[in-house]
Amino acid sequence: MNARKKGIIISIMVAMFLGAVEGTVVTTAMPTIVKDLNGFDKISLVFSIYLLTSAISTPIYGKIADLYGRKRALSTGIVIFLVGSALCGISLNMYELIIFRALQGIGAGAIFTVAYTIVGDVFSVEERGKVQGWISSVWGIASLLGPFIGGFFIDKLSWHWIFYINIPFGVFSLVLLEKNLDEKVQKKESPMDYLGIITLTIAIIIFLLTILGINENTKIYSFKILLPIVFTIILLALFYFIENKVEEPLVPFDIFSSQMNIVNIISFLVSGILIGTDVYLPVYIQSVLGFNATISGLSLASMSISWILSSFVLSKTMQKYGERIVIFISTSIILISAVLFYTLNINSSLIFVIIYAFVIGFGYGGTLTTLTIVIQEAVSHDKRGAATGANSLLRTMGQTIGVAIFGVIFNLNISKYLYKLGIKGVNVNNLYGSKNVNANIAIDKVRESLNFGIHSLFLVLIAISVICVLMSIMMKNSLKK
Repeated sequence: MNARKKGIIISIMVAMFLGAVEGTVVTTAMPTIVKDLNGFDKISLVFSIYLLTSAISTPIYGKIADLYGRKRALSTGIVIFLVGSALCGISLNMYELIIFRALQGIGAGAIFTVAYTIVGDVFSVEERGKVQGWISSVWGIASLLGPFIGGFFIDKLSWHWIFYINIPFGVFSLVLLEKNLDEKVQKKESPMDYLGIITLTIAIIIFLLTILGINENTKIYSFKILLPIVFTIILLALFYFIENKVEEPLVPFDIFSSQMNIVNIISFLVSGILIGTDVYLPVYIQSVLGFNATISGLSLASMSISWILSSFVLSKTMQKYGERIVIFISTSIILISAVLFYTLNINSSLIFVIIYAFVIGFGYGGTLTTLTIVIQEAVSHDKRGAATGANSLLRTMGQTIGVAIFGVIFNLNISKYLYKLGIKGVNVNNLYGSKNVNANIAIDKVRESLNFGIHSLFLVLIAISVICVLMSIMMKNSLKK
């Protein structure tokens, strides 16, 4: 691998780290921020607005990358992210912080989409598995370093610096990208599909806000759920009509072959499983087994390690055996891991969690890395950005829908368990991580109820994993030589 390619990898990994670490750093610093800005009741908006704007912008950046070049699209996203970071750092109240976090999310959409598109352009299929494994490992590194970085700035400087620190690293990424990435872009006269962008954006906003508003007290057949879903369906139908009429559609529907549809469905489902383990394994380790957050983070690092290792295996097996066998084995590993997680209880050893997390990391790495490569190889170069953007959007949707639905399942089953014990009227949200929740509930009963909720959740993950395994059998072997 020459110096130019190494420079591109470093640039992309630094950019990806900025977007990945932002979530964990802000999570650590948020108690201090809301205390300073007097906005405890607006905590959720700080996170959900970032998720919302990054989801909306992913397909848009994918199309920009196809029309005007990958470097321009990624550079624009990084600059917007850095401007948003600087403005977050000087926020004087929670309303300003929320607005500037939305701007950050718009920039992050490019980082999460165009980075993988560049990898698809610059590196061969043989190199791509390894490179994408390195890039994916950034998420694991960010999840480990984020709490330490956030804690350091809070203790030694101020919360403002968790945003300012992004700027030098972002500039470094921009310099490397400008220096190493050379591309020839054929200028197209066709304008951007602005009507399609507006229609899809409104549809995503309505749908995600509806999903994010679901809780254990929400009735699925209620007016406030059904009406937004109907509006979303109408807008998506309108979006489909628009895309078939414009010259340069935001999402060219001819990219959705049978192979692409299978890949996107598996990506959606596996992303849901991933967010389920990312959110609820720490809850199990901390609230059921009783370990602190640091031990929890270190324990789940095994997942990131195996994710990296799987990329080296992939680079040698994809072209030899084809993507179908790789995805089948990878999703089977996820299924086996979900079954193993289901066997955990309140007396399980932490070493089992570490081992099971290590196993499922192989499944995630094998599945998500391979699927990205399949997506990029299934379309022509001028549609690679749009295809990658659409897939990224579906992964984000999988995580968003997953975390909302899993939260409802988790809380309902905790309430169900406590109800069987004759304990009623408990706010389930107050049970998480608390050792002195209610004088009427013994600590061991709290742990048992949380364990019951997590077990119920893993049953759902097992069912989703089975669907992924069955769908992998339907894939073709387009990468096999």
